[in-house]
Order: sequence, then C-alpha cells, then structure tokens
Amino acid sequence: MEIRLWRSSVTIRDAFDAARQRHEHRERLFLEIDLDSVSGFGEVDPQPGPLNGDPGIDEVLDELLGLVIPQLRDMVAHEGALPSWSRLGRLAGPRRASNPALALVEMALLERELRVAGRTVEDLWPPVAATPLQASASLIGDDEWRVSPDAARVRVKADPQRLNAGALERLRRLELPVLVDLNCSAQNDDEVVALVSRLSDMAEIVGVEQPYAPGNVADHARLARRLDMALSIDEGVRSMTDVRQIVRYSAAQMICVKPARVGGLANARTIVARAREAGLRPYLGGFFESAYARTVHLALARHGIDEPSDLGLVASIEGTETPEVDLVAGGFGVRPSAEMLERARPVTFFDGTAI
Repeated sequence: MEIRLWRSSVTIRDAFDAARQRHEHRERLFLEIDLDSVSGFGEVDPQPGPLNGDPGIDEVLDELLGLVIPQLRDMVAHEGALPSWSRLGRLAGPRRASNPALALVEMALLERELRVAGRTVEDLWPPVAATPLQASASLIGDDEWRVSPDAARVRVKADPQRLNAGALERLRRLELPVLVDLNCSAQNDDEVVALVSRLSDMAEIVGVEQPYAPGNVADHARLARRLDMALSIDEGVRSMTDVRQIVRYSAAQMICVKPARVGGLANARTIVARAREAGLRPYLGGFFESAYARTVHLALARHGIDEPSDLGLVASIEGTETPEVDLVAGGFGVRPSAEMLERARPVTFFDGTAI
C-alpha cells in the first residue's frame, strides 16, 4: 500500500469578508491511497486556523499523521485489505480535527472502491434532484460581487455591527433570494431581528444562518420563534446528535451539511436523509474546495438535495484547478490533475514499510 499526502495553498480570486475572518486563502489537502495498482483520491480544505469550532489546517495534519493514517495502516495489516469506505466513521474520535481527517481518507477509499468495482458515483447515488447553486458574497467589506448567472440563491456574510454601504447598494440591486449568514456574530435576538428587518427592505431575505455559537440550541430555538423566515444552523451541525437536538427544540428549519465537518460523505448522506424525514430543509455546504471535491459533492447533492447548495467552482488567482477526466471505468469521472498536484507540496509518503 502506498499513501501520498499533498498540501496546496490557493488564493481565492473573489475574496470577501465574513464576521470573524476574510475568505482569501485556502489550504487544500489531497490524499492518494494506492493498493494493487489501483488508487483513489480524496480532498478536504480545512480552515487556515481554528474558528467557530472548526479545526485549523495544522490540527487536521496532526490528526492524519498521528492517528488516522496509522490506524488505517493497522487495519490493513490485521485484515489484509483496505477497509470499506463506509466503515471509516467508526474511527471518529472526540477531537475536532477527527471529522475532516476521516473525510479525506473516506473519499480516497470510496473512489478506489468504485474503480475496483467498475462502478460510478452515480451508480452509488442515482441523481434524483437538479440541485441549484448557491453563491456567496459579503455585506461587511467593499469587495465586488461576482454572482454566477446560474445561482439560485446568494448567501451574504453579515455582522450586525459592521455593514458596508457599498455592499448594501449591491444587495439592493440583487434579484435573487438571500440567506443572511452571521457566522456566530450575533449578540442578542433584538439585534438579529433589527438587522433582518433592515435588509428585508432591500432584498428578498429567506433565512438567517448561524447567528449564535455552535451547540447553542436554546438561543437559536428562542430566536426561531421570533423570525418570520427560516433559521438555519451551519457550524452547529457536526453529527446526528446535533440534528436530533435541533429537531427536539425546534431550533431551526434549515441546516447546512458540510461533508468534511460531519466526518465524510457517508455521514453527510445519513444526516441529509434524517433531516428531511424530520421536516428540515438541508443544503450542502463546503470549504471552498477545488473542482475535484466539488464534483463529488455535486453527485451527493443530486441524490436528494433540492435546496441551493455550495457547489459552484471556486476560482483562484494561481490559475486553473481543472481536474483531469478519468478514462478508467468507475470512480468519480475526474481526478486531481498533474498540474494541481505539481503546485502542491508533498507532506508524507508511505510505501508499505514506513512513513
């Protein structure tokens, strides 16, 4: 078995401000797992540093190198084969870096398993919905908005204490429904209600996302009763337990499910299905992944998500990140291109004997 891990830094072309960070740089991790000359690739894109309960890139690397990859090696040594991609969730630990680390390995195992079986990701997840795209912009900074003509909704980053006059004028000109993303920046209910009232005079506001901290179900539930639009929880969705709490206390009507945050594709699919059964409206989020991971996420979204989701291409100033078409039967249909990996720097290589 060979394991290769790369780290790539990209600068987002259409940078913008959120409440507690500027979305300008993104760290990509690519992982290749090769056994018997058949390989699979995974990708996750952690935050540059810890924020709102999400781990930073260094924590994820420590989790991968110190725990997850050694555990994978031990499983192969004891069982004589790679574990099925759907078993990876059992390795989840209490550390916040566990979920994105496992998500990276899971995606690589899934692609390899599909290639071995000669099956496509659409065979695994038959498309049943034409998932619309959700674009992102900001009301905090004065960056230009580049909203894709294919977008069905715009998530606008906001902070009740900081709104930019130029951005508010852009909001007035927008002809799409808007989801206001507060990224845990709200201080109280009155502040949120006042903000939504003000913005509703400028655009069609259809929801408010994550005003309070992750895990703060009580405050979200109270605010949800005051709003005349949907409340969504994003950073607070990390497991099925979180979804059960949201449903139990009527803390939201929508949830954002990010595969890397919940521990991978298998967990994301389960959470989406259970959320729909409970009457919630799930949509798929992301961490500004390259077109490779977003191709995989698109397949998952089309299997059962009809809410606008973060599936559009993320342009970087470094140049094209176009994945190459995979000519082998089975898999995701694309793979990280040689150019994408050449721009990255190797982190580790395991050749069957040692890292």
